[in-house]
Amino acid sequence: MAYLEIAGLKKSFPRAGAAPLEVLSGLNTKVEEGALLSILGPSGCGKSTLLNIINGLDNATNGSVTLAGIEVTTQTRSDVKISVVFQQPRLLPWQTVRQNVALPLQEMHLHAAEIRERTEKYLKLVGLDEFADYFPLQLSGGMQQRVSLARGLAIEPDLLLADEPFSALDEFSARRLRQEFVRIWAETGKTILFVTHNIREAVFLSTKVLMITTRPARVHLELDVDVPHMRNPDDDELFALEKRITGEFLEMEGGSVA
Repeated sequence: MAYLEIAGLKKSFPRAGAAPLEVLSGLNTKVEEGALLSILGPSGCGKSTLLNIINGLDNATNGSVTLAGIEVTTQTRSDVKISVVFQQPRLLPWQTVRQNVALPLQEMHLHAAEIRERTEKYLKLVGLDEFADYFPLQLSGGMQQRVSLARGLAIEPDLLLADEPFSALDEFSARRLRQEFVRIWAETGKTILFVTHNIREAVFLSTKVLMITTRPARVHLELDVDVPHMRNPDDDELFALEKRITGEFLEMEGGSVA
């Protein structure tokens, strides 16, 4: 049984005086525990809607999302632990790095000793333990994103959702953080869904790439990335996969990239 299964997932939204807006049209995929799945698709294809359903913030019209044997809905969301790393770090500027990471742990009503232990553990994991008493605006954009990742990991989630977390960074910083992200993923063994518009990023990071179509979204391509980690971004095998996926994307888009 897959750790995460998306089965026949459909989502439509009612519209006054018009037919419902169909956003997702029968998505299916299975993800093994500890995998890193990247989701690619054109702008406006429904990736945010998909993440909201996986995160239990909205219900599907039809179909299901099952995580660790639990069907995830708005009613069962509290039965699983899902964290999200967003495009922007979304840190509280008036709180220190340590306080930002500890915030969700306080909301879980953990004991103070466990909060301190987890906060120190995950700041060390992302290489920021020496910056625990800094404020977010004293850090670079890449460092802020690492704080956000530490905060997401500190709740020790069943599933981590990463929603274009490196897209606001310059390419040099993003490339370095991708390598750090793979290291952290390997050390924690977490199951990750990574949404991106960057084909090279998806190929470098993932154990599997899922490409979805324009709205109403369906699966266009599901491809295993059978290149061992740790990977070299300039590996010829990765370049060949990137070229193949780019061709598939152009074919799906009718010859033009959105």
